[in-house]
Amino acid sequence: MKLPETSEWVLHTVAVIAQLPGGSTVSGAQLAEHFGVPGPYLSKQLAKLVRAGILTGSTGPRGGFRLAREPENISVLDLVTAVDGAADPYVCRELRQQGRGAARPEDCTAPCALAVVMRRAHEAWRGTLEAVSIAEVVATLPDTVPAKNRRLLLGP
Repeated sequence: MKLPETSEWVLHTVAVIAQLPGGSTVSGAQLAEHFGVPGPYLSKQLAKLVRAGILTGSTGPRGGFRLAREPENISVLDLVTAVDGAADPYVCRELRQQGRGAARPEDCTAPCALAVVMRRAHEAWRGTLEAVSIAEVVATLPDTVPAKNRRLLLGP
């Protein structure tokens, strides 16, 4: 499965926000600069996270983004689903019933064996992402990483 580049941006962005002291906000422009990604495109992804209830956003001089939930209650799957949707990427088009080697419809009453395998793989992938919270991801980082991110985003 290949996810869009913006999925990586969202995963890193939320992980870095989770490293900040509770209640801290960081602007979309700061996050775009921090990661070296285009601000307008990142802003669109951040808006999706706000709509999904993962981030809150505020305007004004002290405005920015912060987590809407505790990092323990945000799974990696929540992030991927918020920006990429939940649809199964494999769509069975019943190729086994097409072309010169087409199977008869009465021989295709059960789902295609390949569609079943791909569905199981998708469910396993989703289960793996759902089982990991942003808090768990942040907990694996060396102490120097959150300290550096706090300094770069919030100042000394």
